[in-house]
Amino acid sequence: MDDDYYATFNRPNVTLVDIRHAPIAGIAGHTLRTTEGSYELDDLVLATGFDAITGPLLAIDIRGRGGVRLKDKWKSGAKSYLCLCAAGFPNLFMVTGPLSPSVLANMPTAIEQHVDWIGDCLVHLRSHNVQTIEARDDAEETWVAHTADVAQGTLYPKANSWSLGSNIPGKPRQFGVYLGGFSNYRARCNDVAAHGYEGFRLEPAA
Repeated sequence: MDDDYYATFNRPNVTLVDIRHAPIAGIAGHTLRTTEGSYELDDLVLATGFDAITGPLLAIDIRGRGGVRLKDKWKSGAKSYLCLCAAGFPNLFMVTGPLSPSVLANMPTAIEQHVDWIGDCLVHLRSHNVQTIEARDDAEETWVAHTADVAQGTLYPKANSWSLGSNIPGKPRQFGVYLGGFSNYRARCNDVAAHGYEGFRLEPAA
């Protein structure tokens, strides 16, 4: 998604330093010192990592039926149906969240697919006087199991990486991305909608 990455990387004033091999030993004034050398800096940005896939959603105090917090529902690992909704959380739609193709698809394309599907769903709900939509527990469990089964056929779950939550202390280890392919995922979402939003519980307005 970036332009000029390699051109920037190859500039004479850019140096790649492996701080696992040569840790930062100190900072004074405009100088950063590692165990192997010193570097003059104008600015220092401390990019310390991020809580991928679930972090942005869990940073919000989202509550579902009975006041259940999404954080509590996901304490042993994220659960969703097609990534789009979570059982127990009516009218909560997620975009490229846990158990979607997300980071292993083209992100703008993945986001666009989610937004289009949700938009079409809202039109359907309004035209059929439906007040709430919610993933069924059995549909959610089936999708969670399917995404885990697909992931187990790869090396991804064996890597100690941010995609497994390894950079966040205490975070449950779960490969949170659907590896079945974006085209298959899109077809599944379309099929669910074509069958009257199969796997969802739709409740009419009072």
